[in-house]
Parts: sequence; structure tokens; C-alpha cells
Amino acid sequence: MNQYDTILALLGWIESNLTKRLTIERVSDKSGYTKFHLQRMFKSVTGRSICAYIRGRQLSMAAMELRMTKRPIIDIAAAWHFDSQQSFTRAFKKQFGYTPARYRKSDDWELEGMEIPLYLVSVDVAACISK
Repeated sequence: MNQYDTILALLGWIESNLTKRLTIERVSDKSGYTKFHLQRMFKSVTGRSICAYIRGRQLSMAAMELRMTKRPIIDIAAAWHFDSQQSFTRAFKKQFGYTPARYRKSDDWELEGMEIPLYLVSVDVAACISK
């Protein structure tokens, strides 16, 4: 299996496991590569680090949950493995430019900041998007 196919398969696995606490150790164990080698390979194919990609996808899923449910923000933060509502709010605002509460109340669906699942698009295109 070449580098591209390895990362593509790994992206599918990551997407299937987003609700779990994904660490670089767990991802590298799944891939069979060392953490160092996997991180280099992942960045070379996608243009993003593994941790940044996972966090971006989790925040994007949380954003959809904010818009589609009335679930308390603290529960959404915990479900997506943030240690506190404050750390969730800080990361969310960094990615989307809004606090979770403001994002939820907004009349428009703000798509800027949404991290699309890379296994659904050509990874070559995805690397260009992330730059």
C-alpha cells in the first residue's frame, strides 16, 4: 500500500472514531507506523498535522450539533473530549471566529472554519485547501 492509500484508509478510520478520544499513539498504533513517521507522512499527504485535523473535525461536528440540537454547550464540549467549556470555547472561537453560544444563535449557517472529512475528497485537493 502506498503512502496515499495508507493515509486515505487512516482518514476513514479517524472519521469512524471521532467520537472516541483519539491520541497520536492510538492513531499510530492503528496505522502500524511510528508516531514520528506517521505524522510526517500524514502532513505530506494532507498538508495538516494529525492532531490539527482531528481537532478540526471534532469542532466541526460540535458546530453541527450546536446548530441542530438544544443540548447544553458543556455537554457538547464533554462529548467531543474537551476538558472544560472554557477550553472548548477558546478552540471553537479560534476555528470559527464565534463563541459556541453566538454560533448557535446566528441566523445563518457559517461554514467558514468547517473541516470537511478528507476521505471524501481527493487528498491532493485537500492539501491545496489547507494551505
